[in-house]
Amino acid sequence: MKKIEITALASVFNDVSELSLEDRNLMTKAVEARAKAYAPYSKFSVGAALLLENNQIILGSNQESAAYPSGMCAERVAVWKAGSEFPGVAITKLAITASSTETRVDKPVGPCGACRQTLSEYEMNQKKPMEILFMGETGKIIKTESLLSLLPFSFDSSFL
Repeated sequence: MKKIEITALASVFNDVSELSLEDRNLMTKAVEARAKAYAPYSKFSVGAALLLENNQIILGSNQESAAYPSGMCAERVAVWKAGSEFPGVAITKLAITASSTETRVDKPVGPCGACRQTLSEYEMNQKKPMEILFMGETGKIIKTESLLSLLPFSFDSSFL
């Protein structure tokens, strides 16, 4: 038997003022998208903003349903919108932000497992990393250079 260590590098920023202008603008767009979330059940609103290789910005927000499994996360709303409107155009960055009407969200909220899987397929298919930035409503922001750093040992089409 051999043990291996898996590590992921991330940058942590104290607040949006420490981000580059491009990253700050993308996070601002994610905040705008978050305001359009439909979250009457969880009271947890999420906004996502994708920057595409062609400089288009695509927004997504979570959309809930009384039949919980029928809702959709902001990240997948955005990535599928990008895929349908700009097929074959690479995603360079994704910014995510979350807030709640029930509690203060002051720590970074990363993508859920289902979103990580979907986003990893886009990253693998485009053969280019996509940077991921995520935050709560306020506070620190985490930035990774690749979605795959959030999903080691990922499952992809090569297994099918």
